[in-house]
This record gives sequence, C-alpha cells and structure tokens, in this order.
Amino acid sequence: MNKLVFALALVGLTGASATVLAAEESPHSLSANVGMYSNYVFRGISQTGGDPALQGGLDYSHSSGLYVGTWGSNVGWLEDYQGYTSGNVEIDVYGGFRNEIGGTGLSYDVGVIQYMYPGNKGTVTKADTSEIYASLGWKWFTAKYSHYVSDEVFGFANAKNSNYLDISASVPIAETGLTAGAHWGTFKFENNGAQDYDDWKISLAYDLGKLSKVTSDVTVGVAYTDTNAKSSKWTDNNSEFLGKDTTTVWISKSF
Repeated sequence: MNKLVFALALVGLTGASATVLAAEESPHSLSANVGMYSNYVFRGISQTGGDPALQGGLDYSHSSGLYVGTWGSNVGWLEDYQGYTSGNVEIDVYGGFRNEIGGTGLSYDVGVIQYMYPGNKGTVTKADTSEIYASLGWKWFTAKYSHYVSDEVFGFANAKNSNYLDISASVPIAETGLTAGAHWGTFKFENNGAQDYDDWKISLAYDLGKLSKVTSDVTVGVAYTDTNAKSSKWTDNNSEFLGKDTTTVWISKSF
C-alpha cells in the first residue's frame, strides 16, 4: 500500500461527515465504519504479515435486537502463508440477535459469521470459514465463545468443531475520552492440534471528539498483542512469524 493511498485514507477519516436520513424514533438504523491499521491482527495472528490494512464495514440493526452486517479488509496470508495463487481480500458477512437481560445488567449476543476469501486457491485447502458464536457481557467485561461448523477453518482441513474462547474488558477512564482494553483468548483446532495457541492483548484508545466536534466519532489507538503460537507452524513463506508480539496503531471513524 503506497504512501499516497495511506495519506488519502487518513484525510478521509478525519474530514468525513455523514448526514443521517432516518425518521425520528425509527426502529431501523444504519451505521458504518472505516479504519486504517498499521497491522491487521486477528486473534493474535497477523493477517497482513505486518503490513498496513484498510478496513471498513456496514451494519443494519433493528430495535428488537436483530442485526446484519458486512466488513472487509486487505490480507496477505492467503498467498504468503496458505499458498493461494491469487487473493488478498477478506469479506465477512454476519447476522444475529443481541439484547439485554432485563434488570440483571447482563447483555447477550448470538449469531453466525461467514469469512470469505475471494481468489484462486489452486490445490490448497480453501480459507472460507463458517462460525457461530455466543457472548455474555456485564458492564465492561465480555466472554465470547466461537464454534466452527465448516470442515475447513482458515485453511486447515478436517477442522470442523474447532473453537475459540475470548475473555475481554473495555474500561472507559473517567471523562477523559480514553478507553483501556485487555483481552485473553485461546484457539483450539480440531485434528490440527499443533496449531493451537493462546493470545493476549492490551490496548488504549482515545476519542478525538473530546478535542473537537469536527473530529467527532474518530478514534485513535494503540495495542500490544502476543501469543504462544509455535513459530514452526505460523511462519509464512517470507519467513515472517505471524504470531509474534507486535504493536499496532490505528485511526478509525464511525458514521
């Protein structure tokens, strides 16, 4: 990704504005997001081999709790790790139901997501993956369980019933606009146990809306991630260990 694209993306993030065309009290809502990241790290593993990523998504939600959405990013592992002859995009489509459990302070979210990786896979295992998930939240804390129902899981064959457990916290720091985050996760691959690993992350994000209304809904952040993944199993064809400790910075805007 060249410097011009990077610069244009940052200008768009900080200068964009949106007009909401929705009736007052409408049960329907649309939202969107776009972000530039110095590295796309998903569950502890770099998806871009340490390179930057431009990402964006669109979501529809109903006041009942139903939602659907789509999200996309550039990736590098399809060719550099999996062995695709061509392919550098991830497109996710998801939907579910989320709500609060009345009077308890607890929230829940259940849904399904399809990870799609367009491209030419040649003779290697396809990367497309189907996942169902359920989470339970209380104040700043969330526990989420993801279960894989496709035979292939991110390029690993015969991996149906693999799973990922995520425990995380996101804590606002008074009225400063800062939010501190922490996460721990563990990935278990069915019939591919050598790829199993734990990952963890700490992060700090700042809402630039605290500085100026012009930059409302713009967030900048930094995160440190690490794993105990085996380098022998998670190193790509460029000798890049995708599970190594790394620091990522980002800027994102929601609409």
